[in-house]
Amino acid sequence: MQQYYVDLHIHLGRTKSGKPVKITASKTMTLPTILHEALNRKGLNMVGIIDCHVPEVQNELEDLLSEGEMTELVGGGLCYKNLTVILGCEIEVFDEHCKGPVHVLVYFPTLAKIKEFTHWLESRLKNITLSTQRIYGTAVELQQKVKSMSGLFIPAHIFTPYKSLYGKGVASSLVEVFDPQLIDAVELGLSADSYMADQINELHNYTYLSNSDAHSVGKIAREYQVIQMKAPTFLELRKALHNDNNRAVVANYGLDPKLGKYYHAVCERCFATMGLGEGCCVKCGHKKIIKGVYYRIKELKNTNSKRENRPSYIHQVPLEFIPGIGKKTLRNLLDHFQTEMAIIHQVPEKSLLRVVNRSIVNSIMNARNGTLSVETGGGGKYGRVKFKD
Repeated sequence: MQQYYVDLHIHLGRTKSGKPVKITASKTMTLPTILHEALNRKGLNMVGIIDCHVPEVQNELEDLLSEGEMTELVGGGLCYKNLTVILGCEIEVFDEHCKGPVHVLVYFPTLAKIKEFTHWLESRLKNITLSTQRIYGTAVELQQKVKSMSGLFIPAHIFTPYKSLYGKGVASSLVEVFDPQLIDAVELGLSADSYMADQINELHNYTYLSNSDAHSVGKIAREYQVIQMKAPTFLELRKALHNDNNRAVVANYGLDPKLGKYYHAVCERCFATMGLGEGCCVKCGHKKIIKGVYYRIKELKNTNSKRENRPSYIHQVPLEFIPGIGKKTLRNLLDHFQTEMAIIHQVPEKSLLRVVNRSIVNSIMNARNGTLSVETGGGGKYGRVKFKD
């Protein structure tokens, strides 16, 4: 068994010809850029690109295969040098069982399978060339189709106020929307961690994923997991999500939830922090709040126990969050130590000091040790990190 760094939620901004895929993603988020960044800068071993249902993206992948730049793995997934690409799609569900839209992630083992899924999907949504489109059909119908094609089904960022399972009163239980037997794992999102999610008893049945939901290059691997598998393939990933025969997620790495942009309740108008019971904002008098993940989980909490053998959730700070590390300093660090994974977790303090000043090294070591203080985020605004001297 080996351990692999994995981020399963990365968006494409543009196709090779410049056509938009994920409207809100950066134009620089092209397939070649993502592959290069994930492998050479971030140090990941496996990525899920979740806009691979788009026909033009499939054509790009076919070109890479025909040119020998990629190969299809026997166990599923595409291999680019030492990086495994898992082919996925993000879909919006809003049927009679939902009180609001819910985003889900689906993944398939081969290019042929996701092309087959595209053929099924294109008659059920408005625009097959764009990401995260709303499907005309029920969530359970989608689950059944995905499972019939040997795919994986994962509810996305389940606590965020907008477009998630538990967000903004969409549902109080996953059984209101999904068939729980057809869920392979759940994605927590940036404003929650394992401790918070385990306060909901029905989630104890599932593996937790901490993915980046990257819309820009710098956001790749801001959250990820370490997965123990025999090889970085689709079939091994499936086994790991179900803790099969010693395969498993062994650690989740993610932001301190307070850094997430939907952690706390804030005023809808001025974004001042608010208590859930407050009738109006003390700062501007507005009466509507954006309920954060912290309060939503308090509403849903039904247990004080946690799942046995739940992997550690390790709060980390991406290098871009660390005070003093701008683009030039980051480039200097990467030139010396190759990947962000190495810098954040492995490079000795003495080696860092040869490249950057003591203040920045202290910040990196504090991030590694978890000794930080945080200004809480909310209402779509990220929190801020303050390091101890």
